[in-house]
Amino acid sequence: MGNALAGKVCLVTGASRGIGANIARELAAQGVAVAVNYRNSVSEAQQLAAEINQIGKGLAVQGDVSSRQQVDAMYKQIESTLGPVNLLVNNAGVSLRGLFQDVTEEEWQQVIDTNLKGPFFCCQRAFPHMLRQGYGRIVNIASIWGIAGASCESVYAASKGGLIALTRSLAKELGPSGITVNAIAPGAIQTDMLNRELDADEVRALQDNIALGRLGRGQDITGVCSFLLSPQADYINGQVITVDGGWL
Repeated sequence: MGNALAGKVCLVTGASRGIGANIARELAAQGVAVAVNYRNSVSEAQQLAAEINQIGKGLAVQGDVSSRQQVDAMYKQIESTLGPVNLLVNNAGVSLRGLFQDVTEEEWQQVIDTNLKGPFFCCQRAFPHMLRQGYGRIVNIASIWGIAGASCESVYAASKGGLIALTRSLAKELGPSGITVNAIAPGAIQTDMLNRELDADEVRALQDNIALGRLGRGQDITGVCSFLLSPQADYINGQVITVDGGWL
């Protein structure tokens, strides 16, 4: 892909670690100015931004994506430092495991606010510049559970299913304006979130059901994401790319 993305400005939400951090590093290596969003992990985000600044332009920006006011403040900081956002990766997300009848209203709201309202706010804030420019690329990080559903993860699955529906709808609405919107649905990816939720036996059971016989890595998502943001994917719109090693 060379430097086809050089000079672009990308906001990656939830980028202080895991999949988001991998995406941020890959885009920076391609000459993209990257805003590393974080909510609480300030040291990790600042360290990643410093790493990016060794090869290009990076900026750590604090903001809870479930707050419209914080999203707006975050965009203003990015615009004044790096320039207007023309690439957006909605990666920030939280999970919740447990029996559906035990889920509280507060837990439901937290998951929906981060996983679905967050992309809503971030997309809305990015659109005015993208529409004026007649160009924009958005990649939403969903989940295979948003496609297949998941026992004991119904709230998380519902939020990601909603994100997939939002992706397909926005692709139709914004396509005539030169903006593409796609989603990636990762399978079992080796992240802090997965490590917190699964014990060794559960991980082995997962691997037994994956055709490639292993968990995914952050870089397995990174390549797909950078491709969807690139000129090579200019005619790909409204798609949900499953990256799960043949699990589903």
